Amino acid sequence: MKVIRNHILPFGRYGAMNLFGVLFVREGVPLSPELMIHERIHTRQMRELLFVPFYVLYVSEWLLRLVQCGGRAHTAYRRISFEQEAYSHGSDLAYLQRRRHFAQWRRRVVV
Repeated sequence: MKVIRNHILPFGRYGAMNLFGVLFVREGVPLSPELMIHERIHTRQMRELLFVPFYVLYVSEWLLRLVQCGGRAHTAYRRISFEQEAYSHGSDLAYLQRRRHFAQWRRRVVV
């Protein structure tokens, strides 16, 4: 995974953003193993959905969750199925080796 450190992306309170398999990391944010696994899970999700549909589904689900969460953006973000999977398995170094296709929709964990 290519990593680009910069001060523009990601914006807001986030330290990293994965765009089409390229990881943009805010300067000063450490690249922990958990962060790398989290973002590699997203890359796998993107590939399964052929990238553009991933983003359409991601934004659509975020908007739905935003309405469900009464406008609380960060809460809505944490409830997106793609994020649920990535956060649930971000500390499991072997997860991607046993991950099933479309795992983001196989099990729902609400945080």
